[in-house]
Parts: sequence; C-alpha cells; structure tokens
Amino acid sequence: METIVVYSAGVSNRLKYVLDWLFRERLHVGYRLVDDEKETAGQAVFISYGKALPDSISIPCNGLLSQKGIQKQELNTGTWENIPTIFAGPNMDYTLPFDLFSAIFYLLSRYEEYYPYKPDNHDRYPASASVLYKNGWLQRPLVDEWVAALIKILQAEPSLAIATPHFLFLPTYDIDMAYSHLYKGFGRILGAYVRALIRVDIRQISERTQVLKRKQKDPFDSFRWLRQLHKEYGCKPVYFVLASHKRTKFDKNVHPQHPAMVRIIKNLAKEGTVGIHPSYYCWSRETFDQEKSTLEQITTRKIPVSRQHYIRLKTPETWRRLLKSGITEDYSMGYGAYLGFRAGTGNSFFWYDIENEETTMLRVHPFCFMDTTAHYAMKLSPSDAFAKLEEMSKRLEQTGSVLVTIFHNFTLGTGSEWKGWRQAYENFMHEKSKL
Repeated sequence: METIVVYSAGVSNRLKYVLDWLFRERLHVGYRLVDDEKETAGQAVFISYGKALPDSISIPCNGLLSQKGIQKQELNTGTWENIPTIFAGPNMDYTLPFDLFSAIFYLLSRYEEYYPYKPDNHDRYPASASVLYKNGWLQRPLVDEWVAALIKILQAEPSLAIATPHFLFLPTYDIDMAYSHLYKGFGRILGAYVRALIRVDIRQISERTQVLKRKQKDPFDSFRWLRQLHKEYGCKPVYFVLASHKRTKFDKNVHPQHPAMVRIIKNLAKEGTVGIHPSYYCWSRETFDQEKSTLEQITTRKIPVSRQHYIRLKTPETWRRLLKSGITEDYSMGYGAYLGFRAGTGNSFFWYDIENEETTMLRVHPFCFMDTTAHYAMKLSPSDAFAKLEEMSKRLEQTGSVLVTIFHNFTLGTGSEWKGWRQAYENFMHEKSKL
C-alpha cells in the first residue's frame, strides 16, 4: 500500500479523523503524520498542512482542527478547479486555495448542526440553515468533488500509484406501510370506508372492496416485483422496517408480529439487509430496544442498522442513543424536506463526537434522494424527480462515490397517486446496472 507523508505543526484527533477518512477510506492508501519538517526530507511528494513548504502539495490551515468544542466559524467561500469551496485561505502560495481538511471536517461532523437553530415541524434540523443550502450547493457532493480533484493532483505524481474510486449504487427502502387495505383490522377498515363515503370516493371504495375480496392486489404490495427487479439487476438492497407496537398518527404499519408482516420481514431478510426504522415517538431506549428485539426475533439476526422514521435525526442525541442500543450503521444522513447531500458526500463515514472529541464506531451512510420528498415536499412529477436524481447520480459517478436512494414499497406499487414512478424507477435501475 502506498504511504503519503502529511506534515502538520499541530496534531489533533480532528486532523487524524479527516486523514483516516480521506486517505484510508477514499484513496485506499496509508499516510504518516509528522510534526517535524525534517521528516519530509527526501520525500518525492508530501502534503504540507498549514505551511507552504517547497516541493509539497500545500494546504492552508484556518485553525478549526486544533480547536475544542463548538466555536463560530467564518466560512469564507471561494472556488478551486471550478468547484465551490468553504474555508478559503489567504492569498498565498499554497497548492490548494482553501483549507480542505477543515472543510471536510466541518461537513462530515455536521458542525453547523450544533449551532442554535429553529427546528421544522418534525423537530428536525432544517436544510435552510446549512451552508450548502444557503449557497445553492445542496445537490452537489462537494466533498467528493474536492477529493476527486485532489486525486488528480496525486495521480500526476509518478512516484504514487493512486487508483480512481468506483461508483456504487445502493437502493434502500422504508417499509412504513406494507399494505393500503389488507390486515388493518375491522375498526380501521370501517373508518376508511366511512371517510371514503364522506368524500364520495367511489374509486377508493371499489378498490378497497376488490382487495379485501382478494380479487385485486393491494396497491402497496410491491415486494415480489422488487425482488425480481433486484435479482435481474444484481442489487443487494437494504430495507428499514417500521416495527412500532403502537399505532400513532405517524406510525401506521401493520403490527410487526402479525403473521402477514412476519412473512414479509422474513422474505426481506432472505433477499437483503433488514434494519430498524424506529417509530416516530421512539425517544426512549426501552421502546427502541423493544422494536429492535422484535425484528431480531423475526429475522433471527442481530439488527445493527437503522434509519430514523421521517428522518428525525438530531445531532448528537440521536447518534448517542443509537450507539447505546447496539447500532453501528445508520442511513439517516439526509433531509426529509429537500433533495441533496446533507454532509456534502455520498460516501459513508464514522460519526465524530465533537463534545468528546473522538471518532465513534457508528458509521453514517448519506442518502441524497427520497421519493416522498420529491413528490410531497417538492411537488415534482416522476420525470422531473428522476431528472434531479440523474443529475446527482452523474456527479457521484464522476467522483467515484456512492448513490444511496430511499424509496417506499407504496410509491413503487400500483396506486394511482404514484402513477409513473414504478416504470421510471425500473428504467433508472436498468441504466445504473450498466455502470
């Protein structure tokens, strides 16, 4: 394995965190961090952080990585290789015109989410408070673009053999409501009929009746179709199952221990990975562990993977709760009301606990696209939604990053509200399978 020497007068956990992710995870090379300039002697190529040493790839340092806790940061913007940047450096003779390491740390650690903010109606950090949204960069994986540009510089060095990262597509699904009409119980079915009668919704009454008589498939039941799609295109999906034991306004799935739901969960576990989709009001460890235990009993596997229902992610509280409950991977890093890259990357990373200044063992997987966000929040047609998705996918392909999407079984079913989405998704899956 190649080893790159990195010089920095100051060494910190924050700097090591960034270098571990950048070199070991993204570039797949080793690095040696030194704080003595003499140790750079004889190196054909090395990186100098905070000082423009001769013959180095030099990067300015703004001081963020040597600080402790949360402080107000000046996010001076600029450009490098036609890519927008933050932490633009002084106009000096550095190879890079901005503090790449601090910029990566700021976005991956979600530093800005520790600042005071006004939460949205689901008590979430709003995209509108983020630096990427404010500058119109939310739908660009800027961190991945910076890394790709750095790779080109390193690949120009004949003494180094740096490979170009490969693009990966990972389809994921939230199973919030497995069925529209089936297995709801007499009271819920009766209530649905009454509401449809009040609206004079003859189509809904007819559809429900046909489904309950088993003369028509439930419009939310797309599970067999998804299995066939994944098999055809060689995908290994991740499913997040809402396993709430109590029904609420936001938790409407069939009870996880109902025989029909047990059958679905077992089939999902055979095909891919099953993770927990904690219920909306799942703030206590007792409730979380109950739901997690239910899934583990059904799948006969440990469940170390999660995604927050309604993307109700709160830094750092959510991460700490997950770690205490044995979760080691989470797929909630995105926004519920906007498409794009919350952390500026499609690649996964370990969560850095700023309050304790340490790298944790919780791996965070970002997503950039969710069907319900495109449909409900942004009012996009299927063609417009997939055009947005394709734009983001192209940027990830160009940078050798990872595309994680979120779809729901009901959006890929046969319901009239989602007409066109199923075919558009199959077309998209077909195109990605060629890469």
